Amino acid sequence: MADRLYRLVVIVISIFTFVVIAYPLYFIIIASFSNSTMVNQGDVIFFPKGINFYGYEKIFVDSRIWQGYLNTIIYTVFGTLLNLVVTIPAAYSLSRREFRARKIIMPLFVFTMYFSGGMIPTYLLFRDLHLLNTPWVMIINGAVSVYNLIITRTFFESSIPDDLHEAALLDGCSHFRYLASVVTPLSKAVISVIALYYAVGHWNDFFNPLLYLNSDHLQPLQIILRNILLSNQAFADGAGSGAGAGAGSYAQQYADQIKFAVIIVSTVPLLVVYPFIQKYFEKGVMIGAVKG
Repeated sequence: MADRLYRLVVIVISIFTFVVIAYPLYFIIIASFSNSTMVNQGDVIFFPKGINFYGYEKIFVDSRIWQGYLNTIIYTVFGTLLNLVVTIPAAYSLSRREFRARKIIMPLFVFTMYFSGGMIPTYLLFRDLHLLNTPWVMIINGAVSVYNLIITRTFFESSIPDDLHEAALLDGCSHFRYLASVVTPLSKAVISVIALYYAVGHWNDFFNPLLYLNSDHLQPLQIILRNILLSNQAFADGAGSGAGAGAGSYAQQYADQIKFAVIIVSTVPLLVVYPFIQKYFEKGVMIGAVKG
């Protein structure tokens, strides 16, 4: 009886948690093609009303969207590849007990999690490196995350047996060959997890392009969507002050609809990718967190 009650409580809590998390996303989806006036009045709760796709039409007829998508994909793919190329070897080196310098290097990595040079010194550094207003500033910036480095290092320490390394040494295997042929294939779970973390960070990056990119043709999707949203909001405000309350309400209605559509357009690609690596997600994080 106690076990059944426990399972019932767990099921109820799980369902409640799922609804709390999933409903806001579902609401944004139905609000993006519902009448904004009905949304603001609270008439749209579970089903869309006054269906129209003006918000999506306004976004996708803008040629800047496709350039923004292309730029974001380039920054995400190449940035994530660089992150993995830097993080995995660094984590492997710091996981080897015979590497005595790790006792000094690891605290230095952790130090950067809490203290940094700040925004202005970072900007001046990129300027002196001639990286401003180039795609490289979006790819190279943040090449390694200390948080992801710690997860990967801990995974290597707790999940890759030392016996494998000893056997590889007997076969004349170098550290580079051992990392490429043994460690990496056995670490698909944690590599998938940190790849997702890095990719989401690059995809959602908004502040860095705002600081370091000036050319419109280099702007990522997030900045393009922001500009579309601001221009339509400005139009709504102008219509409201210059053409009467009716025109202002009409323009505001579509500005709100564009706002919801912007959220969907920027989120869907990641939602599509996530199910393919979800099976690795829990395993990779939990194994990498067994030891500190």
